[in-house]
Amino acid sequence: MNEATPQDHDQHDENSEVSRRSVLRTAGAAGAGLSLGLGALGAGDAAAATPASAAQPAAEAVDATPRRQGASMIGVPFERRSTIRVGLIGLGQRGGSMIDLFLAIPGVRVVALCDPVKDKTARAAAKVTAAGQPAPAVYTNGEHDYEKLCKRGDIDFVYVATPWDFHFEMAKTAMLNGKHVGVECPIALELGQLWELVDLSERTRRHCMQLENCAYGKNEMRVLRMAHAGLFGDLLHGAGAYIHDLRGLMFDPEYYEGPWRRLWHTRLRGDLYPNHGFGPVANYMDVNRGDRAVRITTVGSPTLGLAAYREEHMPAGDPSWKESYIESDMSISLVQTAKGRVIRLEHGVSNPHPYSRLNILAGTKGVFEDYPERIYLEPEMTDDNWGDFAKYAEYDHWLWKEHANPPGGHGGMDYIMIFRLMQTMQLGLVPDFDVYDAATWTAPVPLSHASIKAKGAPQEIPDFTRGGWKKARPGVDSEKPKV
Repeated sequence: MNEATPQDHDQHDENSEVSRRSVLRTAGAAGAGLSLGLGALGAGDAAAATPASAAQPAAEAVDATPRRQGASMIGVPFERRSTIRVGLIGLGQRGGSMIDLFLAIPGVRVVALCDPVKDKTARAAAKVTAAGQPAPAVYTNGEHDYEKLCKRGDIDFVYVATPWDFHFEMAKTAMLNGKHVGVECPIALELGQLWELVDLSERTRRHCMQLENCAYGKNEMRVLRMAHAGLFGDLLHGAGAYIHDLRGLMFDPEYYEGPWRRLWHTRLRGDLYPNHGFGPVANYMDVNRGDRAVRITTVGSPTLGLAAYREEHMPAGDPSWKESYIESDMSISLVQTAKGRVIRLEHGVSNPHPYSRLNILAGTKGVFEDYPERIYLEPEMTDDNWGDFAKYAEYDHWLWKEHANPPGGHGGMDYIMIFRLMQTMQLGLVPDFDVYDAATWTAPVPLSHASIKAKGAPQEIPDFTRGGWKKARPGVDSEKPKV
């Protein structure tokens, strides 16, 4: 999911910041999103960058709550607009396909595109004109040309689908130029950056959202509504994951150009991509809407998968032979909430395994487990046999009832997400999730790394809402708008 997508805080030490900037400057093409990143980094450079890149998240793992610089963004609606003008940054594997969904939604106009690879920008621009819209402005002049896109006065929303290194800077630039922004996973890679995005959203009054498409999956939305209807009783625990064999893609020079994604396995040890698993389960449990994630502890397996794949498939002399991998083949995290609930997160992309997000929810009246989907609820089921989840279609979210066969990838959840986001902007509604959700769902990236380095020691998850989580409020389980 979101393959183009798992960043600066004033307290960086000088050497760490210099190292990071030098990495970015030496980057080559990074294909799955904006063609920037860590592509031209040789294996020796990757190893040299590892200590600074890997150490910083751990150093930031304990982060005091900063003083609020603006009012909370909880419950703040978008400005109502009949037409939403969108600028896209990153037109590779993810952005190059998501543009189709923006163009499919009435009342959405794509006005600007940015990617240093001119062929990608040209292909995306051709899609815009083929859809009957005016030719968009294009920005292809190097790694900072996105700044010009963000400064335009005719853009309401900036969509970011670039390599992970650039998510933070691009989200920050968009908000500083008065734009709402949605970013593919993860929204940033360091706690200090997450806090800065929270502060900036509050100060600029612009929404900054983690575009978590799995929260809009058909099963996820059905389970969400069933949980809120009380069918699972009092909620106890859940699980989410990103288990996806990416070895072939990570060593494919045309998919993750650079290879920016594989190089993150030389820098961090924990859960690089927690959002797909964490977001839906956090929604089930009303995290930031009556409950809060308070701490995380993570353990990691040995690091063997990528090196074994390289041994079998990569020729001698390939640049990957200079890389030293430290990312755990499987990381397992336990998150505890303020109400005592437990969320298990798993991340594994370096070994043979059928795709799974786990997607488990259990309460005092029963349990749902996905992959394959199955359910057991009392009092309907008493014989220890799983029930048929299809029989609960009445609990499907209204979005899935209105869009039974949505276009686009990932089973239609991408379209449902973009349609709903554009709808909330057009109608002037509060978004289904906000910067606090973005920060919470992404916090396991640095915190899981810190926990593994500390031999599983628990790490505190900041309260990005600064107490706002205590009040119940709507989220993805929305009411159909009365238009």
